[in-house]
Amino acid sequence: MSERAPISPRSPRAALEPEQLPPPPKRSRGARNPLVVAGNAIFTIILLLMLGAGGGYFYAKQALEKPGPLVEDRIVNIPRTAGARDIAEILNREGVTEINPWAFLGAVQIMKAHGGLKAGEYQFQKAASLRGVIDTLVSGKVVQHALTIPEGLTSEQIVARLLENDILSGQVKEIPREGTLLPETYRFERGTTREQVLQRMQQSHRRLVAEIWERRSPDVPIKTVEQLVTLASIVEKETGRADERRRVAAVFSNRLQKKMKLQSDPTIIYGLVGGKGTLGRPIKRSEIQQPTPYNTYAIEGLPPGPIANPGRASLEATANPSRTRELYFVADGTGGHTFTENYADHQRGVARLRTIEKQPAVDAVEPEEATATAAPEPATGAAEPQQRPAPQGAKKRNNAGAPQPRTPPTAQNSTTPAPTVQR
Repeated sequence: MSERAPISPRSPRAALEPEQLPPPPKRSRGARNPLVVAGNAIFTIILLLMLGAGGGYFYAKQALEKPGPLVEDRIVNIPRTAGARDIAEILNREGVTEINPWAFLGAVQIMKAHGGLKAGEYQFQKAASLRGVIDTLVSGKVVQHALTIPEGLTSEQIVARLLENDILSGQVKEIPREGTLLPETYRFERGTTREQVLQRMQQSHRRLVAEIWERRSPDVPIKTVEQLVTLASIVEKETGRADERRRVAAVFSNRLQKKMKLQSDPTIIYGLVGGKGTLGRPIKRSEIQQPTPYNTYAIEGLPPGPIANPGRASLEATANPSRTRELYFVADGTGGHTFTENYADHQRGVARLRTIEKQPAVDAVEPEEATATAAPEPATGAAEPQQRPAPQGAKKRNNAGAPQPRTPPTAQNSTTPAPTVQR
């Protein structure tokens, strides 16, 4: 049997008093170290930040895939000076997104796109998600605006169109030489300079002319690329019919080979007004033989340079004209022309046209005592009948005083059509 400790007798009062508790353990010297305290505080702060970042990450992840508020496609311009936060505010203001700028920045970080957001004009799709919006900004596929330059305009007229286009920027230092710009549809982004557009037009012209020159017929009576462009510019101003260009080119080629004057009305106009391109009135009979360097009624052979900027079709037709013996053509009253090999047949074509056309024609040759008829006689005092021109003034022209510029069927004659997105 174990021995029990002896019981010390206690008074009733002592029995009611609490026993003394043991002293608390002493803290270690390491726990009281200030570095440990600071470390604990830093760890706590980092933990809170991680929790906050994790919550933000989860929120941004959810926001990335959520459909956006756009109810229809919208074009928004992001300035070059805009930072990521500025972009977030612009997108919110334009209704592309509805998100806190800080959340937008978090989404950008998640997608690792912070340094990849590019300035420019963008088209955002209807209900585009935040991920889609950021992908668009990173892609750099800005809106491409289309600019159509019709065939047959002078360089001065083309520059005027560029200056009217408010999508382009900058001024034009000088008007390019006539016949050095290729009429075509060009696409460019907002803010492209006008000089850059002109440079593209000149480069396209040089490439195309070089290709066509290599494929030219050996029978054409032109010796240089410059002569090709000059004759093509006359063909361009004489007809807009695709099925007639090679025949018109053949008429002028045949006349050059026979040492006959070209006698083309558009060269009269260019000799009088130059790059302005239009008289705004009928040609006076006194102007037919008025000497100018470009008037092919007064000079032999080709003028010293182009009278407009010809398009691809006219350049091709001039380099490879039809094989005919035709020397004359006159409007037939239906938008086309009647082509003939001799002056007698040509005069019969003129007579037929006179019975059809009743309206005065702008830029047609003015008769002696009245406004221009549909088909005026060749100039008084011209060369022998076989050298008289096809009365080009007989062709119907527009009210501006120059042949109507031809626009490709697929591209309307406009300097600011609806933009498209680069793909």
